[in-house]
Amino acid sequence: MRSGHLGRWAAVTGALLLTGACSQATGLAGVSAASPTTPTPTGTPSVTATIPSPVPQSAEEPPKGDDPVKVPPPKLSKYTYTFPVKGCETTYQRKLLVLPKTTIWAGQGCAFVAPIGGVVDEVNVNNRWKPSTDAGADREGRFVTIIGDDGVRYLGGHLDSVADGIEPGVRVKAGQLLGRVGRSGNARDTGPNLYFAISWKTGPSFWWVRRGMVKPWDYLDAWRSGNRTLSPREETLALRAKLGETPRCTVQCSSKKTSRPAKSEEPEAQTDQPEVQTGEDVAPAAITAGP
Repeated sequence: MRSGHLGRWAAVTGALLLTGACSQATGLAGVSAASPTTPTPTGTPSVTATIPSPVPQSAEEPPKGDDPVKVPPPKLSKYTYTFPVKGCETTYQRKLLVLPKTTIWAGQGCAFVAPIGGVVDEVNVNNRWKPSTDAGADREGRFVTIIGDDGVRYLGGHLDSVADGIEPGVRVKAGQLLGRVGRSGNARDTGPNLYFAISWKTGPSFWWVRRGMVKPWDYLDAWRSGNRTLSPREETLALRAKLGETPRCTVQCSSKKTSRPAKSEEPEAQTDQPEVQTGEDVAPAAITAGP
């Protein structure tokens, strides 16, 4: 090669090397300081994910706890009572209407049972009530009273019948049959019911005491709902101490007066002093101030 051509080739080659050296950034030898080129994504990115299915509401069960602990009702007295109508649906009044007693509505023939153990005091198996006289002593028709072991007297009246063997002086247990619900006495024009009254022991001539002195519905509510130890003893004692054993009659005391019957007519039986069998010769538990 000619020397002229070699000189021009060397000059061109030197210029190219100089240009490349000037275009490099300052840095470590052999390392480029230029930022790497990141490819720009094109199109919509595809996302793949697993989404858990919702748990159905019905599948969520609350944690199971222990069974509830059954707590018996508190013992309020040493006596145990039972509701006086057994084996039948009943309703009764819970308010004072005329006398402090209640009318327990029940089906004809339902069982009237002793609300507490005790001794039979009075029994009337004859229905002597007449609307023409409306004698106060006869208004309950057929009835049974007992003196409970708590010293309280309980009356069940308007009976259809008195149970066999129930007579004054007989010992009975709580729940024992005393008679059957009916419509005797002045209940003859009503539905069958039990006249239920609470009082204290008196002689048969003080019939208004027998008809009820203590409001009974709170005790009936308790005995029916399961609190069988709620006792009317204290309330009965307090009322007897206040009024006396034989208070005078104040409510529904008078009988209807009738004119003298003609000679050809049969006179009506005297009803002011009924022939009620009583346990006067027996000494059932009378109310005392002791426990």
